[in-house]
Amino acid sequence: MIERKLVCSHVAHIMQLMYFMLPAYLANMTPPFVRFWKGWNRPISRRWLGDHKTVVGFISGIIVALAVVFLQSKDNWRHVLVPYAQWPMLGLAFGFGAMSGDSLKSFFKRLCKIAPGQPWIPMDQLDFVVGALILVSPWAHVTWLEVLVILVISFAGDIAINHLSYALGIRSTKW
Repeated sequence: MIERKLVCSHVAHIMQLMYFMLPAYLANMTPPFVRFWKGWNRPISRRWLGDHKTVVGFISGIIVALAVVFLQSKDNWRHVLVPYAQWPMLGLAFGFGAMSGDSLKSFFKRLCKIAPGQPWIPMDQLDFVVGALILVSPWAHVTWLEVLVILVISFAGDIAINHLSYALGIRSTKW
């Protein structure tokens, strides 16, 4: 009986950590959907980031993170990992952190002469997570062990989501 309560407690805590990271997860998932945008959607920098990192994709990731944190600020299942009353700053930190982490990884990937679409494990899976965690850290009340749990779960989850997106035709690569 005690073991079951302990397992349920750990599962609940992992769910709390994933809820905390939800703005970054959804921000990172947004840019592939705006590639279908028929209007102006220029690359941020063809030379340094490639054609697939666009202004609209970057901005849409930030907007989605802001929206998610706003909704979390209205939710009763917030817990105490961040002060959701400061949702605008948290949304910007999650969104800009996720999008910047992904862009910075693309920059280094180009420097290392790794072609777009080629896997760069674990950077492809954790770039946006690390970026978001760095920028949200002034408000976050997470331990190093919780950060490690976030990284491990995010790594596995990112691989699963990207493979599913590839199978559904949303992404052109599995990475």
